[in-house]
Amino acid sequence: MSKIYKNAEHALEGLLFDGMTIMSGGFGLCGIPENLIKVIAASGKSGFTVISNNPGSNDFGLGLCVQQKQIKKMIASYVGENAEFARQFLADEIEVEFNPQGTLAERIRAGGAGIPGFYTKTGVGTLIAEGKDHRDFDGETYIMETGLVADVAIVKAWKADEEGNLVFRKTARNFNPVMATAGKTTVVEVEEIVPVGSLDPDHIHTPGVYVQRLVQSTFEKRIEQLTTRKKGS
Repeated sequence: MSKIYKNAEHALEGLLFDGMTIMSGGFGLCGIPENLIKVIAASGKSGFTVISNNPGSNDFGLGLCVQQKQIKKMIASYVGENAEFARQFLADEIEVEFNPQGTLAERIRAGGAGIPGFYTKTGVGTLIAEGKDHRDFDGETYIMETGLVADVAIVKAWKADEEGNLVFRKTARNFNPVMATAGKTTVVEVEEIVPVGSLDPDHIHTPGVYVQRLVQSTFEKRIEQLTTRKKGS
């Protein structure tokens, strides 16, 4: 059975429901599955728990879902450039579970590996540690963090073959590969789909066994904070 779907709408067909948990890859606006997010924003579904590094910008990426108040809870690393998300957070209109960035990545990796929990020193003695199990190892205190899984993981890759073997580029490798392993269903949008055997096996970042649905898309690739150097400086 082919994993390739003709567009983002078909790739998410039958997967979305109220109250579901969604993982969304990317870092800032880099490497985000922007076309799949647009479908989710237009779906009319809500009450989502969303696991992502950040909630997009005001009018792009996950910010579209924030604007429409589709997200009930956000598990993230930082607010980013989304003023509406910050407003909802400060007004107690959205539940937010902040994680140190490395802890968030490891929680996702653990979930994908079937590891229910692990101990880390990050966050000990801070608000992050409140209510969590503390253990001492070799005279050092650690806190337990739980693995994360999602009903659907939406992922952006650079290139894929027809079996869903994935290659990512640069910053897009920060969260997308681990999220691809941690979704009960993983839907991937890519810039290019090539025949099986076209990818060097040593260059594949995520094996196709983790991918259920695949769609080729075009991308806007916005820049969140454009910073340029003056000529001659």
